[in-house]
This record gives sequence, C-alpha cells and structure tokens, in this order.
Amino acid sequence: MTEESQNIRYYVLFANYEHGLAAHGILDAAGIENRIAPAPRAIQGELTCGMSLLLRPEHAEAAKACLDAQGAAYHAILPLADQLRARRDKYC
Repeated sequence: MTEESQNIRYYVLFANYEHGLAAHGILDAAGIENRIAPAPRAIQGELTCGMSLLLRPEHAEAAKACLDAQGAAYHAILPLADQLRARRDKYC
C-alpha cells in the first residue's frame, strides 16, 4: 500500500442527516466500520447536509454493497485524500 493510498478515506454523502443516521445504523448492524464525520470541505456547497460517514478504503466496497442491498438513501461515496488534520483546531 502506497503512502498516498494510506491517506485516502471514503466519505458517504447524504442529502440530509436522517439518511446519514439511518445509513450509520445499517452499517453498524452489518459490522462495517464507519464513523460520523463532518462533510469534507472539498465538497461543501454541493449538498445541504453537513454530515458524512467516514470509511477506511478497505471497507468502501462492503459499505456500498450493504447500503445498496438495504435500499439506503445516499448521494455518493467519494474517495478523498488528506481531509483529516489532527491539529486543525489546536491553537497552542
């Protein structure tokens, strides 16, 4: 795995937070690792919902298959690099 691919995270995007919470529950019930995260700044403005689900690359295919099988509403699943900034909100 290259260093660049290690920095890729997949974001599941939604039209509203209710869809996001429902998808989170579906993925949790299926045992697919995910976490609620703010929508990435790179796509803000495309959707009104500021919520996304964050996936590791190795879970993206399983998450898509699970959400599709359950008929879950989501806008897209996008791979984006370097969206996590550990010290973004630290000022000292």
